[in-house]
Amino acid sequence: MYLPPAFAEDRRAGLTQFIVALPDPKVSVTPILNMAGRHEFNEVRFDGCFVPDEKVVGEVGQGWKVVTDELALERSGPDRLMSSYDLLRRLADEVGPEPDRFAAVGLGRLVAQLATLRHLSRSVAGMLEAGRSPVGEAALVKDLGNLHEQAVPEVARQLVPSLPSLASEDGFQRSLAETLLHAPSFTIRGGTTEILRGLAARYLS
Repeated sequence: MYLPPAFAEDRRAGLTQFIVALPDPKVSVTPILNMAGRHEFNEVRFDGCFVPDEKVVGEVGQGWKVVTDELALERSGPDRLMSSYDLLRRLADEVGPEPDRFAAVGLGRLVAQLATLRHLSRSVAGMLEAGRSPVGEAALVKDLGNLHEQAVPEVARQLVPSLPSLASEDGFQRSLAETLLHAPSFTIRGGTTEILRGLAARYLS
């Protein structure tokens, strides 16, 4: 595939994204299990795999823009709201309709964060639909979302005495265990906190 010489002037130019049809005998996919024993990622190896030109995503040489748009959606998408939502819902049930002041403040803060993140997420989705590239906005949403995702299990542990276990018959204890095991990945996937704050700083400057 021919790439114009101008691409050499930009280290990110010339990158192109393709769709690879699977299964393919020259592509091996090995599952990677997370700490909760769930299969969400894979190790993918290409060994002489050929991909035809018509499988290009977007335009030739515009792979970096495609990736950054995908990352904007990933960073600000439903994951920021739903990763710990099940635990938050169960926490509300555990606290009950008449929580004490400490529980009301803790749960109320989490619900307010959730509502704010939902509004911000919808805003970024609208920007993407309009053809914009909200890199900075998405980075801000993910950073705020990570703080929320990490806060939910910590507040849950403070408000409800618990023995979290994936094998527990109690829905709250089981959800808490799963969220705690997933929590370390929240600040890594889609970009680390340091990367996100660097993007946000450039966007705000």
